[in-house]
Amino acid sequence: MIDRESLPYRPCAGFMLVNREGLVFVGQRIDPSAHGFWQMPQGGIDKGEDTRAAALRELEEETGIGESLVEVIAPASRAIRYDLPPELLGKVWKGKYRGQEQHWFLGRFLGQDADVNLEAHDPPEFNEWRWIDPGLLPDVIVPFKRAVYEEVLAEFRGLI
Repeated sequence: MIDRESLPYRPCAGFMLVNREGLVFVGQRIDPSAHGFWQMPQGGIDKGEDTRAAALRELEEETGIGESLVEVIAPASRAIRYDLPPELLGKVWKGKYRGQEQHWFLGRFLGQDADVNLEAHDPPEFNEWRWIDPGLLPDVIVPFKRAVYEEVLAEFRGLI
């Protein structure tokens, strides 16, 4: 039995990328356990790494979109935490974490759709991508992250 309370949160950075039409980038994870769900670019923060740098790094790794093609609009006012559901606790991230503490950033995509390259990182994390209405974000993410996406959306809605 794993004691959830004794485990820390994994430091994570995420990026809400919006295009000129106000639509949000989402990718479908290759991970079979997440098949059918879409998410915004996000991932772990390396030791000593700045949250903004981590968010931009994750964006580039997962989408091929470099910093020169992004105007960073704002960071979220605070980190947002979520806990893993019981069936994943002890199984992901080598069992070291109870969930994630995510630091989100909003940015505008200055490039063209042809600039998206899901193969930019080896191995790729997404097998498909699309632009969606921001209001649909909570409906496309895995259910245990829905509250996070609702908070990110509430945080950035007025800036999109």
